[in-house]
Parts: sequence; C-alpha cells; structure tokens
Amino acid sequence: MDSELTIGTIEITDAEKRNVNEALDASRLTYGKFHRQFESEFATAHACGYGVFCNSGTSALLLVLSALRDRRGWNARSEVIVPSVTFVATINVVLQAGLKPVFVDVDPLTYNIDPKRIRAAISEATVAIMPVHLFGLAADMTGIMAIAEEYGLDVVEDACESAGAEYQGRRVGSFGVASCFSTYAAHIVVTGVGGMVCTGEQWLADECRSRMAHGRDVAYLSIDDDDKLTDADFRDVVNRRFSFVRDGFSFRLTELEAAIGCAQMERLDSILARRAAVAEKLAAALKPFPVRLPWVPTDRKHAWMMFPIVCHGGVDRDALVMALETERIETRLLMPVVSQPWIIERCGDYRGKFPVADDLGCNGFYIGCHQQVTDGQVEHVAETFRKHFSGRMP
Repeated sequence: MDSELTIGTIEITDAEKRNVNEALDASRLTYGKFHRQFESEFATAHACGYGVFCNSGTSALLLVLSALRDRRGWNARSEVIVPSVTFVATINVVLQAGLKPVFVDVDPLTYNIDPKRIRAAISEATVAIMPVHLFGLAADMTGIMAIAEEYGLDVVEDACESAGAEYQGRRVGSFGVASCFSTYAAHIVVTGVGGMVCTGEQWLADECRSRMAHGRDVAYLSIDDDDKLTDADFRDVVNRRFSFVRDGFSFRLTELEAAIGCAQMERLDSILARRAAVAEKLAAALKPFPVRLPWVPTDRKHAWMMFPIVCHGGVDRDALVMALETERIETRLLMPVVSQPWIIERCGDYRGKFPVADDLGCNGFYIGCHQQVTDGQVEHVAETFRKHFSGRMP
C-alpha cells in the first residue's frame, strides 16, 4: 500500500536546492534577487502589476486591510462582508485591522460566498467585500464585482487556497483592488512559510512593503536601495533610512523562502495539471457512493488545493471520517467559521442563521488532492469507501 495520503505536500526538487544554495553562497538572506523574481513572476501569473512577498497569507490580508483602512478613512464601525465558511484567519484579520466582519452564507454547490445573499448584508457602514476562493475554486466574481461597483465597495480577494485558479479564463487575483495568497506548507505554491499580496495599485504595494517592515519609509526597504545613486539621491536615502512613517509589523521573509518560490513557479502549470488529474480520478472512483462530490462550474478552472466531500441521505460523516483516518487517509472537517468558539465569543453566535454553513459543518470534510497523490492512493481511498459502505448502500 502507498504511504499515508496527507492533506497537502511539500515537494522539494533539485531546482529548489539549487536556488537556496545560490542564495547561501551569496551570503544573502535579506530581500534580494530571488524576492524580486518571485514577486514579479507570481504577480504576472495572476494578471497583476505588483507582488509583495511576506511571511504568511494572513499577514498579506492584514497588510492590505490596514493600508486600505488608513487610505479610505475606515474606522471601528466600518464593515467588511465575509463568507460564513472560511478559515479563521479571514475573520481574524478583519478584527485585527479594527474593522467589523459581517457574515454571509455560501452557495450550496461551490461553498463560496453567495452573491445573491450579499446585498441584504450591505449597510451604510459597509466598506468592502472579501470573497474567499475556497479549496481552490474561484468565487462568482461577476456577481460580486457588480455589487461592489454598484455600492462603491472595495473588493479584497482572499485567494490563500487558490493560486492558479481561473474564473472565466482569467486567473484569480486581479478582480479586486488586491488579492492575497498563502505559500505555506501544503498549499499550491509552497515556500514553507509565506504569503503574497498582488495588486495593480503601486501605492498599495508600496504601503504593504512599508508596513511589513515596521512602517519604514519606502525610500529604503532593501540593502540595495542605496546602490548606484547620484550624490543628491544618496544623501536623501541616507537621511530617510531610519525613518518610520506609519504603523507597521515585522512580516518579512528571507531570500531562502523566495528562492524556493522561484523554483515552484517554474512548474506551477504542471502542479495544477496533476492536481486536476488527481481530482478527476478521485471523482470517478467515489462516484458510486452516497456522498456529494465537488462541483465545478463550466466557467471556472479549479486549482484543487483540497477535495471536499459532503455526506447526505443519512450518511454518518464522523463514522466515514474515522474509517478513512484508520486507513491513514488524512481528513479535515469543513470550516464554517461562524461555529468556531473564538468567533462566537468575539462576534456573536450565528449558528442556525446560515443553513448552508450549518449543513457543511455537520456533514462536510475534505481529503488531499495534491500533485504527489498516486493512482494507488486513489484506489486505496476507493477501497476504504467500498469497505465502509458495504451493506449500507440502498
């Protein structure tokens, strides 16, 4: 039998090792050539002009919201519309930016925020919509952007789980004023830890760079920024090197993570293709069983970070999960954030108010769908389903 089927994977090839060794040989750990290359290639791959590499997707979201808050004049009463099903970080960053999350139920087929429900959640205090492209599937950006334009709202795409996903032939990330991705272990593009802000707005990219470096003046964010300058420009940079002009954080990374990211970008297309192939095999293998498998609208290309499964018709989700876990097939329960203890404590108890989220919380889970899943592991999943449902199917 193949080894354990994990939720995600870390795939380190000779290319990653080559780049990391090059950075080490150059004695360069701070922002350098690999940062610049990775930011440029990642942003270009998602149809954006600027990329800002930081220490997590969560940090990327907080950088963007903090910059927009100060530029737009948002305050503690300002509301950001978020989905009721997402990872907790989506909500944490709204709270940490001093803003108020307003929850909206999700579509029962895609599990992404339902545009038909957004309008009812808009108030005079609403300033932004933060759709999440969940599990690798793009949200309905046509509906979301139409509402945002009508009400003059900013859109920040939480694309942490969906690098490379497409909506109507266009990669996610360039629909809103900014988008944020995670490159944490087990994601699609993996650097170990890491996140990326993508945007078409130079001011926003500059502010994110400043805020991730304690709010430092953008004149000097890298040790290369005082190279090859005229005397007047050099004097100006010297005077501004230790100038801090806004609130900030310590969200920087080393050249080593960026070096790994550059190698990952070389094979992004092949990673996405293999994940899609694994998803197709899983869908075919699990089709005979009484569970709901992922649905992909024809106008979207799924990036397949995970493979979500929902149990209905009396199927005991928890019993199925334990059957899989016993066979070393790793699972995670689906993530209706409104049922999390911390969110209930901080934002109020919304259980019972979002029926789709409640249903997913009771009946949903997901398994791995990454590029290192083998055909043998797919068959092992199918055999585990066959054993579990033997004598239980109508």
